Amino acid sequence: MSRPQSFAEPAGRQARSKRGLFRPAPQSLASRRWRQFKRNRRGYWSLVVFSILFGLSLFAEVISNDKPLLVVYQGRPHFPLFVAYPETTFGGYFQTETDYSDPYFMELMERQGGAAYFPINGHSYDSINLNLNEPVPSPPSSANWLGTDDRGRDVLARLIYGFRLSVVFGLVLTVVGTLIGILAGAVQGYFGGKTDLFFQRFIEVWGSMPELYLLIIFSSIFQPSILLLLVLLSLFSWMGLSDYVRAEFLKGRNMEYVKAAKALGVGNITIMYRHLLPNGMTPVITFLPFRISAAILALTSLDFLGLGVPASTPSLGELLAQGKANIDAWWLSLSTFIVLVGTLVLLIFIGEALREAFDPRKI
Repeated sequence: MSRPQSFAEPAGRQARSKRGLFRPAPQSLASRRWRQFKRNRRGYWSLVVFSILFGLSLFAEVISNDKPLLVVYQGRPHFPLFVAYPETTFGGYFQTETDYSDPYFMELMERQGGAAYFPINGHSYDSINLNLNEPVPSPPSSANWLGTDDRGRDVLARLIYGFRLSVVFGLVLTVVGTLIGILAGAVQGYFGGKTDLFFQRFIEVWGSMPELYLLIIFSSIFQPSILLLLVLLSLFSWMGLSDYVRAEFLKGRNMEYVKAAKALGVGNITIMYRHLLPNGMTPVITFLPFRISAAILALTSLDFLGLGVPASTPSLGELLAQGKANIDAWWLSLSTFIVLVGTLVLLIFIGEALREAFDPRKI
């Protein structure tokens, strides 16, 4: 007798069914862009290094400060970073705020059983080392790892705080300029016609104004500050980006889905925000790292020329100016140059990786 035939599927069909069963789900566009970004190892690790450095700089007061992180006196903990204690709290004689850099006071407190725990670098950006054995600017030593500037302030502390100030300033200026550029470019590109013509003529006139001269004039009228620089630079930083956004909206407003949305009665603001803006964000995101680096370089240049932040504020440009005035103090120029160039190089590498990640030919 012949064996009954099996009604099971052929082996090839079973294999194809299994392959189809375990086929991975399609990835979203954001996931594919992130995967493409990670393929650029140089840009990916630049983002990691830059994020770590900027994250550490946000805790600059914990890393570099002339006040202890913790003072234990008579069994009770004290936190000078958050509370200003008078000397009498630790057995001193005066009601004034404690000077933790005073060796006499520290010796007196230790004799009474007190202990102070300082950060890794025991100097703040404005603390002056009065116990130097050499004239300022003094070279690197065990007390000041990168030396001091021409006022006896620690260079390492001013680099840490100056790096944080530069990056935060670059981020804020980039966000403000990007928002203004997106708004101006979207209005020009979507409405077109006389609106586009008016904005184009306005940008031509506004862009021809001497930005540096305006900074000099306003610096002589108002007291220099971060806010003043942010406002003045924001007035000019949006024009370059608005052209790219305008081009994307000009291209997108004639698409079929935009015409369909208009036919359904969808408002102009909704169309611009929900339909055109997501498709026009590619040049905006691609240029973000380059805009941040340009903002950092602008702040450094203005500080170097004396048109930026006040002299007491930690700044990379101010350290470069000191290095120029003190040629023999090589540690001033070299350390600041390394920090500035390293920051700009990391941002450029991140920008290159973003450009590849948003390239539609590589996704």
